[in-house]
Amino acid sequence: MKALIALEDGTVLTGRSFTGAGEAAGEIVFNTSMSGYQEILTDPSYTGQMVTMTYPLIGNYGINPEDMESAAAHPRAFLMREYQAVPSNYRASGTLADFLCKFGVLGIEGFDTRMLTRIIRKRGAMKAVISTEDLSEASLVEKARNWAGLVGQDMVANVSTARSYTWSNGGPAAGHTFPAGGRFKVVAYDFGIKYNQLRILAEKGCSVLVVPAKTPAAEVLALNPDGVFLSNGPGDPAGVEGVVENIRALLGKKPIFGICLGHQMLGLAYGGTTFKLKFGHRGGNQPVKDLQTGKVEITSQNHGFCVDPQSLPASVEVTHINLNDGSLEGMRHKEYPAFSVQYHPEHAPGPHDAVYLFDRFIGLMEGRR
Repeated sequence: MKALIALEDGTVLTGRSFTGAGEAAGEIVFNTSMSGYQEILTDPSYTGQMVTMTYPLIGNYGINPEDMESAAAHPRAFLMREYQAVPSNYRASGTLADFLCKFGVLGIEGFDTRMLTRIIRKRGAMKAVISTEDLSEASLVEKARNWAGLVGQDMVANVSTARSYTWSNGGPAAGHTFPAGGRFKVVAYDFGIKYNQLRILAEKGCSVLVVPAKTPAAEVLALNPDGVFLSNGPGDPAGVEGVVENIRALLGKKPIFGICLGHQMLGLAYGGTTFKLKFGHRGGNQPVKDLQTGKVEITSQNHGFCVDPQSLPASVEVTHINLNDGSLEGMRHKEYPAFSVQYHPEHAPGPHDAVYLFDRFIGLMEGRR
């Protein structure tokens, strides 16, 4: 089925939908991972976006229940050079097309993804509309320009849990108290959390209670956790309401570990500012340097905004930088037990180089006992 991909700069590309009819608006971005498309699709950080895979063949190993990073697929469209309709993997329980249809995500193939990636790299991530229904190029470009975009929007409100839950027996379970058995009690703020973050915390001996994004600091402190975890999430950190104040109220009272949007929200709580990157960092091959050890990590990333290091107070130290563009990838507070990274140490998808950061969080909690 013919589909048009219209960008706000007037670019229009022609592809094919392999998921049927539909129309979607969002911010169009690219991801450089060669595999891990199921983890990408189920990452809530992609809410409001349309993801183009730079690797040309997608769908060849199908979909399985073990690789879910949340309960749903979050991008508004998924684009690739060539869709592989017949999966070949012993773990596969379904096809990518069926999975996308289940969650209302447009699947688009049959166009030059390299050309689209070059456009995004040159001009930046853009608002776009994809449609099989409206095939007027002028109409679609106008729709793309009129879409509200991500800047200033509270996208966390669309993905955060409505009520607390625990991570028990390898999955989410209803509950408002910490599950028994862990060495450490951790409250995890859900800004769009990925399951593998919870899996690793549990593997490290933590009893985890996941709470809504706007849970007051007083409620968290009343639970008397050993530490507080700030998850990843979608969109513009400056657009998220009712979160920074709670994080600020927790500083110095409990060890804090933030990832991705959690890192950005922590930066705002320190008194810093954030800005939008030209086309963001998305993929499983981003080089990051640990300034404390001199080691280089290959990391999994997915973000379009960044903390401005020049805006941070003297009490905050930059610990990691991106070797491609020099942007801030990690920071720690010099006085309080709080640190964070922009990238995804839970490796879903991506390499395992940065898993040590969970051990650092465990060490902070041990030191506070």
